[in-house]
Amino acid sequence: MEAYKKEFIEFMVDCQVLKFGDFVTKSGRKTPFFVNTGFYRTGAQLRRLGQYYAKAIHDTYGLDFDVLFGPAYKGIPLTVAATMAISELYDRDIRYCSNRKEVKDHGDKGILLGSPIQDHDRVVIIEDVTTAGTSIQETLPIIRAQGDVTPVGLVVSVDRMERGQGTKSALKEIEEKYGLQTTAIVTMAEVVEHLYNREYQGRVVIDDAMKEAIDRYYEQYGAE
Repeated sequence: MEAYKKEFIEFMVDCQVLKFGDFVTKSGRKTPFFVNTGFYRTGAQLRRLGQYYAKAIHDTYGLDFDVLFGPAYKGIPLTVAATMAISELYDRDIRYCSNRKEVKDHGDKGILLGSPIQDHDRVVIIEDVTTAGTSIQETLPIIRAQGDVTPVGLVVSVDRMERGQGTKSALKEIEEKYGLQTTAIVTMAEVVEHLYNREYQGRVVIDDAMKEAIDRYYEQYGAE
């Protein structure tokens, strides 16, 4: 596993973004692990997060795109942090764009904030995680309504590696249904590999009991 992936896993634990226990996902599944990027709360944390996203984006898509789109609300700081990191690390000035939950009817009217999306733009979408692939169904129509644009791909922080609407993983379903190339900074398999029975910050994050709970979860919701 690449060093930056190990660093990112520990970074999520430090920021309390990656948690283990009893949770319910947006799709209604009971899960022993949860990723909440809302717990990145400082400038230093967002700067590091943007750098991890920038590396994953660069490794997968290079710099052959024009706009990074972050769906409201959590995608807004993600897209700002990542575009700043791309400028810093790779000297490329990518535009950022997000949507509003409510259409603005005064001033600069419309549903978008940040850069407009123009004809012939190539767009990469950035999200925190995707569990069942439901959010992309809301995001793509917004992007495609802006003109003759090409949605290129989707990048998330963690690939939960579980079924979407059918038997394949949510990211694989998105690739096949929408023709998007998907990537993640890390997968849950890499998270478990790095943290299982390993002491970090004075405690074992994934002990035998938690590993068993994760295994049971994947027996029920794991992708083919």
